[in-house]
Amino acid sequence: MASICKPKYPRARGVDAADLISFMLELSFHVIGEAYNINTVTNFQRNIIKDLADLGLVKLQQGRKESSFIPTKLATNLSVSLSDLTSRKQGFVVVETNFRVYAYSSSKLHCEILRLFSRIEYTLPNLIVGAITKESLYNAFENGITADQIISFLQQNARARVAERIPSVPENVTDQIRLWESDLNRVEMTEEYLYIRVIL
Repeated sequence: MASICKPKYPRARGVDAADLISFMLELSFHVIGEAYNINTVTNFQRNIIKDLADLGLVKLQQGRKESSFIPTKLATNLSVSLSDLTSRKQGFVVVETNFRVYAYSSSKLHCEILRLFSRIEYTLPNLIVGAITKESLYNAFENGITADQIISFLQQNARARVAERIPSVPENVTDQIRLWESDLNRVEMTEEYLYIRVIL
């Protein structure tokens, strides 16, 4: 009897599970309904997108010149459904004015989420230590993650004692994150055509 829905395991297909989880977490930071150029992702991610489209996580949009993928609500809520709900309610992140990030968690998922926009320096049994750097943020911005989404994540997951402070994330950190994002948006490239009229 033929199987109606046969699962495609990452290892069987030669796919690195860590890369797969990392890309799916990136999708959770994307904007619902916004089209992203499929040529901006890696070959590995391009192949995975086809499978994600079958699962309803993204919609594929084929064009004459370029193709794009559109994240659905299911994809953007992925990190919420995968995260440990107890730790999310209690909060686990502490951000200091020197851009250091301390995550009081043993979850590998939390580590991968932080890795999307920060440089992980080392991990202990119940603590993940990282740093928000210009390079780590640029990588996040190139993957479609915005400054507001990063700041919102840090604020919503702030550790209980930190969450009581206003603001829960130091202003110099949030301001710098937005400044680094604006640096990438100073110049916008548009395609132009030059017509030269030759008079003989």
